[in-house]
Amino acid sequence: MSVTNSEPGFLLMDDKCHLLATNEHAVQILTFPNGSDKIKHLQLFLRDKIRSALVNHQSKDLEFLRQYQSGRRRYLCRSFQLYSDLSDSHPVAIVLDRNSSGITMTSDLVAQFDITPREQETVQLLLQGLTSKEIANRMRISPNTVKAFLRLVMVKMGVSTRSGIVGRFARSVESNHGGQSANEGNSLQELAHLSDLRR
Repeated sequence: MSVTNSEPGFLLMDDKCHLLATNEHAVQILTFPNGSDKIKHLQLFLRDKIRSALVNHQSKDLEFLRQYQSGRRRYLCRSFQLYSDLSDSHPVAIVLDRNSSGITMTSDLVAQFDITPREQETVQLLLQGLTSKEIANRMRISPNTVKAFLRLVMVKMGVSTRSGIVGRFARSVESNHGGQSANEGNSLQELAHLSDLRR
């Protein structure tokens, strides 16, 4: 089983990292590349995986890492401590969401290249690092329609690749903000390269 869906993973656990609830996407993310169907004791596996891969062991308190890598994909790991008057336990909710590049569409480029609202939506998802299939799932359209939208944007922008689209928006963001940090530059280059690899 591979992680093909870009929906966020959700985990709910008690303050001792015992899993209370999860969604299918979190299971796919945490069991990659093996898949949950090949794991005999899934609850134990997930508990151990959470403790070994998501908990920040350098902290004395229960603290979670901010990023998690599953295969070649990186996920933003957001944790939320929950409080209730009904219990002494303080459950923790964790959301695993695909990292985005931080590039956003600028209204200048949208107007300059006459990008339609559906094309904007497609490009915004591309800028988040999603594949054509993942974009299609999010937009509830076929992957061929996604590719058609991206081809139209390429023609309008005068570029020939998906990374060309990413590069145009990255340069626009860079010029609007007067430069970028080295980490932002590296993540933009990586995203541009991956966007061509992951058609």
